[in-house]
Amino acid sequence: MLAFLTTGAILGLSAGFAPGSLLALVISETLQHDVKAGIKVALAPILTDLPIIILTLFILAKLSSFHFVLGIISITGACFICYLGIANLKTRGMDLRENPGTRQSLQKGFLANALSPHPYLFWLTVGGPTTIKAMDVGLFAAIGFILCFYLLLVGSKIFLAVLTNRSRNFLEGKAYVFTMRLLGTVLIILAILLLRDALQLLLVS
Repeated sequence: MLAFLTTGAILGLSAGFAPGSLLALVISETLQHDVKAGIKVALAPILTDLPIIILTLFILAKLSSFHFVLGIISITGACFICYLGIANLKTRGMDLRENPGTRQSLQKGFLANALSPHPYLFWLTVGGPTTIKAMDVGLFAAIGFILCFYLLLVGSKIFLAVLTNRSRNFLEGKAYVFTMRLLGTVLIILAILLLRDALQLLLVS
């Protein structure tokens, strides 16, 4: 169970700190309004991702006996995580001098996350298979994985909103770059482990 909690925490941290449309909206709302507005946008994934989780778990449950298909999905997930890890290693910080857009409403925050391909791709290729695997350990392991993922995903974005409000140079500084590169290294290691599990599924088939 500890392995699933750790995996959820690593993936959540990486997703939370990674530059993207939702993080841009969190920063935009914080800079244009106040930290409370940024925090509200950071909470968007909790609401928008629930239907995605239910749908992907339903699909994967139907495919649970098709090890070859699950193996291919898991390989895709490993490649996706590796891609995110490499992107983290290339991070040079965020330029807050760039205007992230005109006045953004909280509704646009929800829309940005719902229309982003990342949640769908993540839950179909990584989050869903990991949750199904955690179910073999127990219901609490699966719930723990999901809770850890979203706790760190949302928590890290709230942390960045608060930090941006207090010290607007953090996202442009070395500490942020170091954090992203460290998470990138961990993600690549995790991708290798996911690839190993995917190959085991293919061997079973």
